[in-house]
Amino acid sequence: MEISGDILRELSHQVIGCALEVHRELGPGLLESVYHRCLSQELACAGLEVQVEVPIPVRYKDETFECGFRADLIVERSLLVELKSQERLLPIHDAQLLTYLKLANLRVGLLLNFHAAPLKNGIRRLVR
Repeated sequence: MEISGDILRELSHQVIGCALEVHRELGPGLLESVYHRCLSQELACAGLEVQVEVPIPVRYKDETFECGFRADLIVERSLLVELKSQERLLPIHDAQLLTYLKLANLRVGLLLNFHAAPLKNGIRRLVR
């Protein structure tokens, strides 16, 4: 069963709210792994199903390869969340998220750059 666009929008808002809470508590400048751990915890406390470091195989023609790609977070089995802690987001980060969405067969993803201050300047929601 495919999740409606309205539900995905609401889920995106919930995840962004949790990310804002983590950023309020910690501020910018920490390692991505710290934000990853704290956001996973915040999402779980909000009652959301969170899968962490989800292996995503690469399908090429008739072959499937386990290439070591892991989605940072998948929330409610429908929203892919990619975390960054970099000076700024670049177009390659958008391309990366769109490719990850395709490989994971998901429609919507969030790119969250915790280095941004304020965090709202480091949030991108992409739809495939």
